[in-house]
Amino acid sequence: MTDARIEQFRKMANDDPNNELGHFSLGRALLEAGQCQEAAQSLQRVIALNPNIGKAYQMLADAQMKTGYRDLAIETLKNGVVIAHKRGDLMPRNDMSKMLKELGVEPPNFTSQLSAAEIGEGQIQCKRCGRVMPKMPNPPFRNEQGRMIHEKICAECWREWIGMGTKVINELRLPLHDPQAQKIYDQHMMEFLNLR
Repeated sequence: MTDARIEQFRKMANDDPNNELGHFSLGRALLEAGQCQEAAQSLQRVIALNPNIGKAYQMLADAQMKTGYRDLAIETLKNGVVIAHKRGDLMPRNDMSKMLKELGVEPPNFTSQLSAAEIGEGQIQCKRCGRVMPKMPNPPFRNEQGRMIHEKICAECWREWIGMGTKVINELRLPLHDPQAQKIYDQHMMEFLNLR
């Protein structure tokens, strides 16, 4: 199963070298399979395409540690912690802070967050791009997931996902009437939106 997933994500990344989701998925699958050198390359590509994905820094540092690049991993973690904090990604930030401590490095101490006053009416601090941007007028779905996306993702990043989602459906040939295909689609969507 893992080899088939790796090949599927490799095709996705090769077919569109600017597909950050393809590279992210490939990097994660390679890391899980213990192919850390190639995983690091994919994850570096993700960060080059979108430097705001905290989880990519965390996985890249993991791959760098497993291939013996401790100092590089520390630098990756230091950068990743700051990015994750700015975007309000608490889980990757806390995980990377813990990794830094385990490596004997004191992580940055963050005390301030954007205050509600800095975020205007009809705006949110987007979990994907990290900017204060206009909200979507309505939730994209009538369920809990739709409400969460509405509260955390700006209208511009949602529009980007619509285009990327079409690619995911086409490249992975997902029949969305199949619950398993819908699950795969949702996983890609949540990763793209940085809500995983």
